[in-house]
Amino acid sequence: MDFTGRSGEMEVFARVAQAGSLSAAARALGLTPSAVSRIIARTEQRLGTRLLLRTTRMTTLTAEGEAYLRGARRILADMSEVEEAIADQGVPKGRLRVSAALGHGRMAIVPLVAAFSARYPDIVVDLSLGDEVVDILGGRADVAVRFGYLPDSPLSARRIGSTGQVVVASPRYLQRHGTPHEPEDLLRHNCLRFNFRRAEPNWPFARDGREFSLKVTGNIECSSGEALAQLARVDAGIARIGAFSVADDIQRGDLVPLLEAWNPGDQEPIHAVFIGGAAMPARVRVFVDFLVEHHRI
Repeated sequence: MDFTGRSGEMEVFARVAQAGSLSAAARALGLTPSAVSRIIARTEQRLGTRLLLRTTRMTTLTAEGEAYLRGARRILADMSEVEEAIADQGVPKGRLRVSAALGHGRMAIVPLVAAFSARYPDIVVDLSLGDEVVDILGGRADVAVRFGYLPDSPLSARRIGSTGQVVVASPRYLQRHGTPHEPEDLLRHNCLRFNFRRAEPNWPFARDGREFSLKVTGNIECSSGEALAQLARVDAGIARIGAFSVADDIQRGDLVPLLEAWNPGDQEPIHAVFIGGAAMPARVRVFVDFLVEHHRI
């Protein structure tokens, strides 16, 4: 590959950021470390700012380097998609990077990926499960499955389902600490909560047709609904999480639903989020269509 142009410089910089060192990036690119260093220096000189901080032990990105990396990944992904879209001529093939939350991905997306791959064997599905929000515009994923109402952004989204919420605890926890009989009783309990910024800090309830929220407290916070369910199963406290993630636990008796008479019935939407437009690769289009058709939660 020719690394003399700006796209080549971006490719080198992105590889250095991924590898964490000039030497590792050089090996991956088939270049010498000195050649990689010259390319990075040329980029920094053209931009008039330092992108990398280099020591003998590690390479880290400056704030400007982080911004350049996001833009570089987005541009490289756009170039790849446009070239693949032209080469594909509408044939679904190539690598498809999919991001989904850990619990929902394991329960709902993995089975669909298996069926999707059987239908489209020329598409390589690169599935990542985790509860962090990946940067689609930065080129980190082609499709992400996200819960909750979406902020305004240039991304496209299609709703694939929704889920209700349920308050649960283990039978052993309730034996030790008592069963809450109305929402205000939760103020005396250890409530397990989400820690990410978009999470609602209060738990909603309804009484006599009127909704209200309750500020609960607890000594454990977590980014994963699956982890909160596990914490509830091992008697750590009371959790309010997606009903789909604990349906089997409730059926087995490992968790007990609580305060259902006060459940407001709120539904959290589930969307497939992606970069749309005329250049959208066929593999993205058919995968999103498949989710809309077959997702059942």
